[in-house]
Amino acid sequence: MAETIANSTVSQGSTDTWKDSKRYLWLIGLVVPSLAFIAYGLYSLTGSGAWFWIGPVVILGVVPLIDLVAGLDRSNPPDDVIERLENDKYYRWVTYLFLPIQYAGFVGGAWMFTNGELGWVSMLGLAISIGAIGGIGINTAHELGHKKESHERWLSKIALAQSFYGHFYIEHNRGHHVRVATPEDPASSRLGESFYAFWPRTVAGSLKSAWRVEKKRYARRDQHPFRPGNDVLNAWVMSVVLWGAMIVAFGWMVVPFLLIQAVVGFSLLEVVNYMEHYGMLRQKVGREGRMRYERVDPSHSWNSNNIATNVLLYHLQRHSDHHANPTRRYQTLRDFEESPVLPTGYAGMIVLALFPPLWRRVMDQRVLDHFEGDVTRANIQPRKRAKILARYPAPAAPAGERVLEDKDAQDVDDVMAARCPNCTYVYEVAAGDEREGFAAGTAWSDIPADWCCPDCGVRDKVDFVAYDPDAARTGAVA
Repeated sequence: MAETIANSTVSQGSTDTWKDSKRYLWLIGLVVPSLAFIAYGLYSLTGSGAWFWIGPVVILGVVPLIDLVAGLDRSNPPDDVIERLENDKYYRWVTYLFLPIQYAGFVGGAWMFTNGELGWVSMLGLAISIGAIGGIGINTAHELGHKKESHERWLSKIALAQSFYGHFYIEHNRGHHVRVATPEDPASSRLGESFYAFWPRTVAGSLKSAWRVEKKRYARRDQHPFRPGNDVLNAWVMSVVLWGAMIVAFGWMVVPFLLIQAVVGFSLLEVVNYMEHYGMLRQKVGREGRMRYERVDPSHSWNSNNIATNVLLYHLQRHSDHHANPTRRYQTLRDFEESPVLPTGYAGMIVLALFPPLWRRVMDQRVLDHFEGDVTRANIQPRKRAKILARYPAPAAPAGERVLEDKDAQDVDDVMAARCPNCTYVYEVAAGDEREGFAAGTAWSDIPADWCCPDCGVRDKVDFVAYDPDAARTGAVA
């Protein structure tokens, strides 16, 4: 990543005096799960059920306006403070605190929905607001699910249980991050594709992909996938237990509440997925017979530095650095000059995505400009390809037809250990990796060619570098 870091926005301040100016702003992220209690309180004071629509009003109305007023933040932490920031437990507790507030509001919402006081319009607003909170909770799950610590990964699944979208945990990490900005990725939207066409494709496609990932992992052990360790199944079990407990506590009348809030929650996630990689396409690299997609870099994700949405979503809008370094914690994500930039924050772009003609008017030209006028280099909706190519004729010698050199391929021979150059995950032949389905003693040459790093999902087997664990333990190598 040295070449990428060199192109990033200049870090602000010296290492000795630098302080995170957003350190306490991250607490604003806890405002979203608190909206449920604000609504309950204002309803108690005024008797107006309109307050139960607070979720969509704040997320789709108030936050976009604040984004326009508050402006941008392009500051990056100096490289020398990254490790200190990563190890600061304060930032972790900010995300941990989201969950109890989220679930307290969820249970309180179920009680309000079923106690018979509210009219149907207020009940609908309440379910949608709780769903919107759950949708933002999926972003918290996203932050936690990328971490190596097992307790954070379990907290991620807990956050996803409310929306019954637990398969996102495995599909996002091992599916989307591997195939991002390619036609094969159900979570990467295509030029000319509306959100309403994208939604069923990504919802169904992500579910299928998550199951294939886990089925393949267990196949390497010669086992069937119906096991407690299956990350799709154990995440769904959490939802079944949670929803079952809610039905026991509040009766069958709570079922419409559960269904509405779940659909709203995962739809909010998917509309964010829709905007993050719209039209982006990684080009093919390598030689005939060994071609693959180029490594993800900052040019493959739409970014935004609108500070209001960034503090609400734990820097999710710095999406380029996240895809390059998925295990990096939110407080250390950086902005890059070469990243394509959205015209406003995610909250405002969600509103835009709901109106396809307006979305295309704003975004299609930006995609074209990003690819220097060569639309053939974009990820195009197949059934609209002819129409789009006719509207935006390609240059005489389309850059997309070039076969680029695969500079990252290492072609490591059979070694006793190999290391991911992105996140430092190490595969040792002697130890194997039981979770990945590789028994102790499984030779590096026996690892499938299409296997990728299980921690970051960024690097393929061919990217791994030879590693001497004994020398590393004695300090002989870095």
